Amino acid sequence: MTNSNQMNHLTTSRCAAIRFAATILVVCSTLRLTAQSIPTPAPAQSKPMFLVGGTVHVGNGTVIENGVVGFSGGKLTLVGKADAAFDRTGADVVEVKGKHIYPGFIASNTTLGLVEVEAVRSTNDDEEVGSINPHVRSLIAYNAESVIIPTVRFNGVLLAMVAPRGGLVSGRSSIMELDAWNWEDATMKADVGIHVNFPTLTRQPGAQDADRKTQDEAIAKQLAALYQFFREAQAYAKTATPREVNARFEAMRGLFDGSKKLFIRADHAKSILAAVNFAKEFALTPVIVGGTDSWLVADVLKANNVPVMLDGAHALPARWSDDIEQPYKTPAMLQKAGVLYSIGSIPKAWQQRNLGFQAGTATAHGLSKEEALSAITLNTATILGIASRVGTLETGKDATLFVSDGDALDMRGNIVEHAFIRGKKLQLVNKQKFLYEQYKAKYGQK
Repeated sequence: MTNSNQMNHLTTSRCAAIRFAATILVVCSTLRLTAQSIPTPAPAQSKPMFLVGGTVHVGNGTVIENGVVGFSGGKLTLVGKADAAFDRTGADVVEVKGKHIYPGFIASNTTLGLVEVEAVRSTNDDEEVGSINPHVRSLIAYNAESVIIPTVRFNGVLLAMVAPRGGLVSGRSSIMELDAWNWEDATMKADVGIHVNFPTLTRQPGAQDADRKTQDEAIAKQLAALYQFFREAQAYAKTATPREVNARFEAMRGLFDGSKKLFIRADHAKSILAAVNFAKEFALTPVIVGGTDSWLVADVLKANNVPVMLDGAHALPARWSDDIEQPYKTPAMLQKAGVLYSIGSIPKAWQQRNLGFQAGTATAHGLSKEEALSAITLNTATILGIASRVGTLETGKDATLFVSDGDALDMRGNIVEHAFIRGKKLQLVNKQKFLYEQYKAKYGQK
């Protein structure tokens, strides 16, 4: 029996050693691949550049055929017709005839840089323990070396509002440029807003009386906690020098002085209406995130000047009774109602690469191409309060833009050939391209 136990122990030890060695091998292979597929951040723009001859999509509905876009020192200096005279002395001039020039797409309410591999818990840093965490700052957890980031840039996504998840009050989001050495370099605008997950006010279908009572009690408890916290935070904000500093309440100050925005995730019509009323009680104008049923309450949103950050259109309808194509139609319905909206609050970090295609889908259901473009550029920038810097191609704004061989809202035409963030020319390299070139060489393909 002793020998048998010793043999079992030795077998277990060997298996553990083999598993450990295999893990080390996988990690080393991943690190090697990652090192080769993450491009070095681009240096600052050193001399003027002009993109000449392409179709310029300004982002505000204007399209300039045979246009020119010039930029220097990271700022746009010229946007107009290519036949206009301009000084080319000492500048890089790139002919882009037949191609399309777009403002950089802006991903909204994403975990990009916070989540690497969703199935591996140790690579997820998008949620904190506890229910009320307004002091949590997403930018500190942002990983500028994420292998996902270079993949989304290939489809024109150059900026992102990176936001936390979980609880009633998740924390603060920040706007990041998707080319940087670290989170400090990446931060375009820090702590833009506080994120709240509004309680779902609808009961689960088919619930028995006892279950309904339990659900109602849980909803009431969450609402009471949310209202109580905001009342205390508002009272605290009126005190310039509190006796005791409270980190949670300090983080909330910006909401009440207007320097931060309130983002409320709410999908069902009942929850959206309650969220609007909740914000009004504290003299705040919220941004509704998700907004699945926003088309049902568009009149209320318009009357209260409440913008909406829609989730991606590639989804099923909320109810069996809804039109199967309702998620595709919602952007056009909000456009018609005069509600300010953006497209692309896509839950999965890696799915941000499809941002342009999400907007493109809406063009088959009521939006024009330029309206769809605005939904992922100018509209998003306006909602986030950064439209003076990005969102359109206008002189004086940041030179954050890209050149595509075809229609950037159509996966058949989108081939990004040049991309710039504040005039810095990005290396368009990512893991997929690295593997493509590696195996092309292996099999002798040209």
